[in-house]
Amino acid sequence: MTISLPPVLRRELGRAAKGQGMTESEFVRRAVQQQIWADAFDKSRRVLVSQARAQGIYIDEDVFKAVS
Repeated sequence: MTISLPPVLRRELGRAAKGQGMTESEFVRRAVQQQIWADAFDKSRRVLVSQARAQGIYIDEDVFKAVS
């Protein structure tokens, strides 16, 4: 895969990767993995929150009552 970055972003990527002690490729791989995980988490949360609301669960106390 090949991607193109504007010069300013490329320099920032280089500095950020160096600051983390990793290659630019490794830095980008980790960033992509983190974004994929965050997107999956957000999607799951949206589904679960709507299911909880349907059952009248809005706050932690409601969860504790439901499982007690």
